[in-house]
Amino acid sequence: MASVSSKYISVGGNRHPEAADWDVQSGILAFGADNNVALWDPLDKTHRGVHSLLVGHSDKVSAVKFYTCPSSSAKLLVTGSVDRTVRVWQQHPTNPKNYTQAAVLQGHTGSINAVAVADGTNIIASGAADGTVRIWRISTEGEITGSLVDTLTMSPRFFPLSLALRVLEGNSCPLVLAVAGTTTKIHIYSAEDSHGEPSFHRCAILAGHEAWVRSLSFTQNKNNNTDDILLASASQDRYIRLWRLRQGEASAPAPIDDADPLLGGMEPTLSNKTHQFKAASLEYSITFEALLFGNEDWIYTTAWNPDPNRPQLLSASADNTVTIWEQDPVSGVWMSKERMGEISVQKGSTTATGSAGGFWIGLWSPDGRTVVSLGRTGSWRLWQLDAEADVWVQKFGISGHVRSANGIQWEPSGGYLLSTGADQTTRLHAEWLRESKRSWHEFSRPQIHGYDLNCIDTLGPLQFVSGADEKLLRVFNEPKQIADLLGKLTGSQQTIEGELPDTAEIPVLGLSNKAQGDEAPVEDDDDEGSGGPASTPAVSLSTDSPPLEDQLARYTLWPEHEKLYGHGYEISAVAVSHDRKVIATACKASSVDHAVIRLYDTSDWHEIKPSLPAHSLTITDLSFSDDDQYLLSVGRDRQWAVFVRSEEDPTIFSKYMINPKGHSRMILGAAWAPKITDDVFATAGRDKSVKIWQKDENSFVCKTTISLTSAVSAIAFLSVPYRNSFILAAGEDSGAISIHRITTDTLEAQLLVTIDPTMSPSRAITQLSWRPVSTSTTNDDSLFDLAVASEDNSTRIYAVSNIS
Repeated sequence: MASVSSKYISVGGNRHPEAADWDVQSGILAFGADNNVALWDPLDKTHRGVHSLLVGHSDKVSAVKFYTCPSSSAKLLVTGSVDRTVRVWQQHPTNPKNYTQAAVLQGHTGSINAVAVADGTNIIASGAADGTVRIWRISTEGEITGSLVDTLTMSPRFFPLSLALRVLEGNSCPLVLAVAGTTTKIHIYSAEDSHGEPSFHRCAILAGHEAWVRSLSFTQNKNNNTDDILLASASQDRYIRLWRLRQGEASAPAPIDDADPLLGGMEPTLSNKTHQFKAASLEYSITFEALLFGNEDWIYTTAWNPDPNRPQLLSASADNTVTIWEQDPVSGVWMSKERMGEISVQKGSTTATGSAGGFWIGLWSPDGRTVVSLGRTGSWRLWQLDAEADVWVQKFGISGHVRSANGIQWEPSGGYLLSTGADQTTRLHAEWLRESKRSWHEFSRPQIHGYDLNCIDTLGPLQFVSGADEKLLRVFNEPKQIADLLGKLTGSQQTIEGELPDTAEIPVLGLSNKAQGDEAPVEDDDDEGSGGPASTPAVSLSTDSPPLEDQLARYTLWPEHEKLYGHGYEISAVAVSHDRKVIATACKASSVDHAVIRLYDTSDWHEIKPSLPAHSLTITDLSFSDDDQYLLSVGRDRQWAVFVRSEEDPTIFSKYMINPKGHSRMILGAAWAPKITDDVFATAGRDKSVKIWQKDENSFVCKTTISLTSAVSAIAFLSVPYRNSFILAAGEDSGAISIHRITTDTLEAQLLVTIDPTMSPSRAITQLSWRPVSTSTTNDDSLFDLAVASEDNSTRIYAVSNIS
């Protein structure tokens, strides 16, 4: 029985302000990653990155909160999703860093936007696009369950975008709930008793903001030795407002000085009105406390420092900054103490004009000395406080695709892994080796494109080709900086012939990555200070560690070497021969005219005419045999075709055999087994089967059929035979991955292992790729790496061992 363990998970975070939380007790950060929940320990000394993805939701996760249930001290994770459900996850009894699904709360008729919890009570709240906030009671006696105890309909109707729940001081522990969203006002609700059946009623409406309110957060105000509570509200009007909630009547507010130049122009938005309400027969009051300004764009989130001795507020804004606010001890004025991120914003690029930039989430670590922030690329950045120098220093975060990962390919020697996806990026992943530690990271972002990327293959260690939703393919060369970095940190020494280009840049008006120094047409009167990508100065990367996110996005591009023209529609498949002399490509097609394979000669990049016809619909996969004598194509028309290479001219292929009924439904995957004696290949189809074909005289005959549980979307053979068997991995539409042994003589198939569903992707597998190994290095206890790309945005590497 083979064993499988997760070695690396790369996935981007959902760009939703409520979709992450950092647990104070365990130090685990949970965030929404498409329809999964990713778990990551940002302070892990080994820099492991995401260690688990929780599978359960059927649509994007939009709200995440850690919660400790008071009755049993059970550590829970509460998540909300666009699938209209709230799910409760329980901490694993033997592995405190992992969670298992315990309950599903149903009732909302719109996507969940926010979840609020209050430790010390068994009440949680959820707000959704159905215009309601629902109050749930969590019970941990026996099985974990959640029951609906109250439904608040927003009036006048608006969609709640943020909630904050808090237990007030008092004998019966009354609750206060703040609700804000697609309105300029904050609605305050109170409930008599957090232990009985709480019935919430609206007791105050706080006015002042001039746009939607995106974030709410409560904290205990310890500054003046009082039990007052501060509420921070952040809005799309670019301001943060602080409100003071206290027991008893409010003290008389100081009048606003009309002559004050700071406040004079803002007088209409500042109000000293006192809101008073009763809860559990006690009087409470809410007053406006302070206005925090300085951001240039929408503010998405606010978070209070969990360290009670450091009353600081963290805000994340669409203006590319994360700000720490602190109250001046002398004047009492709230000021920005630290500002991190990219201070200068490009002119005209604001959220109001359609830009989706900036930081979406900002969170504190449990000790209040580290902050993390999720940016528009779905990557997490991390800053730590250097106490001696009193400066915040950027450290390693994590990154990954934020839309479907469509293609993966190992570099021919296995030194690094390339992934490409519908988020229009290509990423290079490699293992950082140092002393006794090793961890996988993104080392380069070779391609940042304007179209969704569909497929990729390598042309050796220093070059790759990718195809996108445009009619051409692009070839890229590795820059010298990246080659040096990989050589030093990963131990993958590459044979370099000739000079490598320097780092690349993207011209202001273009999709092509140019090597820096290449001549590009620029107008004489161009504004040099425009801050566009073309004016990016050459920056040398640190060779002591993998690049940080801001370096990845700017300084690790690969220069474009060539464009390959000829196709009429979006590129659907690409394959490179093992001798790297020929590139085979296909595009999306609904007619015979476009369902052809085009070949390109890599010596001068010209198209080899004529193209190869065989299919009537889109070709979904292409594969060269081990010795490059055959080219296999499969398509949506349910047929496969084999082309044979000419002995006289290695660039010429001709039709060898076509099977018009290879599968009963469309064929999605194709792969050649390692060459031993006969030629063997496999095809995978939507008919839930994998078929093994063997050459028999002048044709290929189906020898074995492997039946699986859902449509098979990807297959891959290990590059060498192992103990007289071929090792085949199959990925399905459901996200299931299975590994099979196929004997080399009879081609009989045996299931070795199906990867545990809790470790598997939750959406369709788009491509599988075994890390290249040599026959000389394989033995009975060999460890093999399987890379997996999936529509759930994840790129994963599994370690497969004990194949017996």
